[in-house]
Amino acid sequence: MIKHHKTTITMALALVLTWVSGVTLNGSAHAADYFGAIAFSQTTGAHGYSYDYNSQREAEIQAMAECRKYGRGCEVATWVRNGCAALAVGDGEGWGGDWGNDRREAEHKALNRCDKNTGNCQIRRWVCTR
Repeated sequence: MIKHHKTTITMALALVLTWVSGVTLNGSAHAADYFGAIAFSQTTGAHGYSYDYNSQREAEIQAMAECRKYGRGCEVATWVRNGCAALAVGDGEGWGGDWGNDRREAEHKALNRCDKNTGNCQIRRWVCTR
């Protein structure tokens, strides 16, 4: 009886360890991706944004819809997966959009892109996903 009980406990422990290992491996292997986007109209200065969408397409559609509420001529300025995005706008509505692992990196890259096109660039919008 004691031998049977030990075998049952050993098998139960092995099953629990296998289940815990599977949850840990599957959890990290299937981590969710979150997308965001920023849309901008150089014509009107309107912009729209989105974050925490399940696909790039969904994020871009939402950012464009938000931008179109405020003006025409919108285009996707930048998009991001699991990070941050920023839009910098300068003189004459010149602009630059980019992404990074965090807000600081995204803003720095967007300002650099904007500075290549125009002067007096400033961050107009930033977004970060979860």
